[in-house]
Amino acid sequence: MRFLALLLLAVPLLAGGCSALGLGSGAGTPGSAASATPTPGTPWIVYDQGSPTPSPKVTFTGASRSPVLPPVSFLPVDPACAKSWTVNPVLIPMEVTPGKGSLKVTWPRQFNSDYRITAVKQPLVSGNQPAYQWQNVPAATGCTVTATISGLQSGVPYVVWLDAPNTGYEPDGTRHPYSGKSGVVYPQ
Repeated sequence: MRFLALLLLAVPLLAGGCSALGLGSGAGTPGSAASATPTPGTPWIVYDQGSPTPSPKVTFTGASRSPVLPPVSFLPVDPACAKSWTVNPVLIPMEVTPGKGSLKVTWPRQFNSDYRITAVKQPLVSGNQPAYQWQNVPAATGCTVTATISGLQSGVPYVVWLDAPNTGYEPDGTRHPYSGKSGVVYPQ
């Protein structure tokens, strides 16, 4: 039955050819839709020249006002903590003070976490890199945490790394600030 229906639909197309679709070679201007083949020497695409349209001009009917933002308030700072730290979303800020063969490192306490710090030599080493000697630092109760890394070579460039493995997570799953890195420092 389907075959018969398809055959009945196909017969007019076969019998009429392109004229069944309105594309026959009947009367019409050369290059128009009514002509299946253009006259030799005429273009295949026919277009009208048209005229340019001027660009629209933007007009303002009044002065625009910037939106009024609500006032911003910050959480109160503990008055005992005199120093204000700028905390990056990931990095814990730190201050490094060079000493004789040592580096004194201070950073703000983060979420009652314990810490570990290390000083990494900066001269290039070919082959395998030496293992880092982490120094564990317990959680502090004050505003800041201070630790001293000793046994370093004077005049050698170091970068101090700080890790706070137990700072926890925000409600959306992102970590609280949990690491820090100093610039290049030189023990005396």
